[in-house]
Amino acid sequence: MFALVVRFDCRDEAAAARFDELTVSAVRQIGEREPGTLVYATSVVDGEPLARVFYEVYRDRDAFEAHENAEHVRRFHELKNPLLTATRVEFLEPGPAVQR
Repeated sequence: MFALVVRFDCRDEAAAARFDELTVSAVRQIGEREPGTLVYATSVVDGEPLARVFYEVYRDRDAFEAHENAEHVRRFHELKNPLLTATRVEFLEPGPAVQR
């Protein structure tokens, strides 16, 4: 398993709205085209309306690399990057967990 959390900070409300539109399309395509992507969950940060957090879990590093190189993901990055003031990526090492 390979996992990461990504935080995106949008420029303003208009940028956040456009980011959300792009996210809907990207998540749909990820679900349809990426069997190695096990979880791709997106959230708005409570109390920070311009911040978004993605939690991503892949079967393995190869599945992550396939995700990053997919045309729909490269296009998402290209379109979203001008909307942002910051991006923070944290790669995760699995620890104790409960899964139901």
